[in-house]
Amino acid sequence: MKRRTFPLISAVLVLPFAASLAPGPIPVADTIIARGRVYTGNRAQPWAEAVGVRDGKIIAVGDEQTIFKLRSGATTVIEAGGHLVLPGFVDCHIHFIGGSLGLGRVNLEGAKNYSDIQQRLRDYAAKRPGKDWVLGRGWNYAMFGSESLPDKKYLDDIFPDRPVLLAGYDGHTYWANSKALALAGITNSTADPANGAIVRDPRTHEATGALKEAAHGLIDRVVPKPSRDENLAALRAGMKWANEHGLTRVHSAGGDFEHLDLYDELRKQGQLTLRFYIAYFLNPPELRAQDVVAITTARKKYQDDWIDANAVKMMVDGVIESHTAAMLEPYSDDPSTKGKLFWEPAKYMTAVTELDSDGLQIFTHAIGDYGVRTALDAYEHAEQVNHTQDRRPRIEHIETVDADDIPRFGKLGVIASMQPLHAYPDADTLEVWARNAGPDRASRAWVWKSISNASGQLAFGSDWPVVTLDPWEGMQTAVTRQTTEGKPDKGFVPAQRLTTEEAVRGYTLGAAYAGRREKTEGSIEPGKLADLIIVSQNIFDIDPHRLAETKVLTTMVGGRVVYQASAK
Repeated sequence: MKRRTFPLISAVLVLPFAASLAPGPIPVADTIIARGRVYTGNRAQPWAEAVGVRDGKIIAVGDEQTIFKLRSGATTVIEAGGHLVLPGFVDCHIHFIGGSLGLGRVNLEGAKNYSDIQQRLRDYAAKRPGKDWVLGRGWNYAMFGSESLPDKKYLDDIFPDRPVLLAGYDGHTYWANSKALALAGITNSTADPANGAIVRDPRTHEATGALKEAAHGLIDRVVPKPSRDENLAALRAGMKWANEHGLTRVHSAGGDFEHLDLYDELRKQGQLTLRFYIAYFLNPPELRAQDVVAITTARKKYQDDWIDANAVKMMVDGVIESHTAAMLEPYSDDPSTKGKLFWEPAKYMTAVTELDSDGLQIFTHAIGDYGVRTALDAYEHAEQVNHTQDRRPRIEHIETVDADDIPRFGKLGVIASMQPLHAYPDADTLEVWARNAGPDRASRAWVWKSISNASGQLAFGSDWPVVTLDPWEGMQTAVTRQTTEGKPDKGFVPAQRLTTEEAVRGYTLGAAYAGRREKTEGSIEPGKLADLIIVSQNIFDIDPHRLAETKVLTTMVGGRVVYQASAK
């Protein structure tokens, strides 16, 4: 990548910088980041020229003259070359091992239709011939036109004897071919599992190959699992990919708790280049004794700056595209259904209250307006019963919300953990999501600004591998509410646009707050961990439609450079 520089022309920069130093005697810095434009995220000192680091922590922030007084012959100086320096980014909602394994599988993101999908599958098979499983993800509902859901026949044409299982981009609907259905023993008489549905031909009752929600587990149980070495290799690749995009911490919302030992092994080998906050995934219908044992055991062992397992993830509903999100009123395109909750409200509330009383942070997936209300009601009940202080429960996604519930986020101290790129206004969003939700609910689609204006705390992430973990694409969507081509002309629900600074905060200090770590992470201040990045362009001084072009030049985690772009 070609390094680009920009002159330090801001009027702010020609003024003297006040230096912020850690209390007490200031030791010599082992690393200094200099000659950059440092956006600290600290409202008391928003800009600086240089940063001093020692033993993995920031010891000083300010003007170069002051910071260079901390230099010795052994100090490493990282030249920022006039580029923008930012706090390291945090992805507040990710499925890390799933995304990491997906780097070596079929990627259907961006495919236009069945023909495009089939060509990608042929290309994959040409490079990887054999009879083993073909696994991948990334298709969306708009790719299938009026059919909305995929059909096995398009996979059978290419793979009559090789099993195929492809996850939709959202991870809530899967697509299997006939061979995979047969290996799983799915027949015309197979019953739907709880919270799942085998989509069937209404005439023949034969499975079409589309599997909603928990129904994919019928096939997943016969898919060969990766070996330990394969998982470790995938995690190394995933961390490298994350660091390349400026991530220094991720919050896992499912799939990683079962592999805590792998993360611990990488830590013991000194190979962790990313910090992990990992939630236990609590399945319905209730909190069980074995859940409590697993959660308690993990949180005692893993509760430090690198691996923290002090959270629990729950799901109360599905997604709007497949009518599995729980709505207060019927779906606009199908008045026969409102979706449904995955939990009985009383059992969900009981589980939330018990977990909250033990000091655990709770993440709840809630996409439909009834799902969001159910989560808010449970959190409010837990607070009233437990009299808890500063527990910071979270709702994940919040794709639509009733107007009366928007102020409750700020009032109850519930964090809105949202994924900006989910609101990208492509055909899937505008033609499927918005059609299903209907105009009224679509007017409250991904209401970042409204929640923030009502004193709610925002935290941003990706939901990788649902969409790319690249935060710069998410940031551009948060600020523009438009596609890369600038559509729709006025933006999708444009009143919900954020400023670039607000979007940065969602990925930095807001994200740190959402993980209960704002005292040690999220901004460039003395005493905090030295997690920061240097990027290719001044994101505060460009057309926001160019935010996604941002490239990371350097990523530092704990004072160590873990990614450095090669000069081109």
